[in-house]
Amino acid sequence: MGYQFEFADVFAYWPDLLAGALHTLVLSGFAMAIGMVVAVLGALGKTSGPRWLQWFLDGYIEAIRNTPFLIQIFMIYFGLPAAGIRLSSDTAALLALVVNVGAYGIEIIRAGIESISKGQIEAGKSLGLRPLQIFRFIILKPAIQAIYPSLTSQFILLMLNSSVCSAIAASELTAAAGDIQSRTFRSFEVYFIVTCMYFAMSVLFWGAFAAIERIWLRKPSLR
Repeated sequence: MGYQFEFADVFAYWPDLLAGALHTLVLSGFAMAIGMVVAVLGALGKTSGPRWLQWFLDGYIEAIRNTPFLIQIFMIYFGLPAAGIRLSSDTAALLALVVNVGAYGIEIIRAGIESISKGQIEAGKSLGLRPLQIFRFIILKPAIQAIYPSLTSQFILLMLNSSVCSAIAASELTAAAGDIQSRTFRSFEVYFIVTCMYFAMSVLFWGAFAAIERIWLRKPSLR
């Protein structure tokens, strides 16, 4: 039995594929932006917060890092209604991504903050800088330089993990692919094209992140 490839049947739905890709990028972008706010606040709590807050953050991080992302989505989308909290599929997907990336981001940013030597911080205090100024001008940029590759990798993983959100019918590329497959019955062609689209988006982001690092985060030359 020979299989007849019919990519034209799938390309006929290119507006749906582009819309799905756009939704993936928007969902990932919002999740990363909000997740980084959670990560920064959590990292500050881990490094300088009270003991009870550090214990709470440790529990949150371990719970997220040691459970599947799919289960986290199901807990939010199917579990919260039992507590009277009902979310749309897109909102639940966004919340799940934020909760997930926030846990990993806390540990990444904490490592960056702790990589700054105490001598630099003491120098800032001796100059009369306030704690917020010390964080902004002495800690933040060197920490970002140290953790930037890890953060960019986390964003790519976040974008790829967003495909799991199709399990709750969130509006993104994999959900669009499933809908097209159910109409055309061209499973190989649909998912081959979607694979290429995810790969292309990943490569574009890697290039953009590399350009940002060269322009804004380049370390000064020692010469």
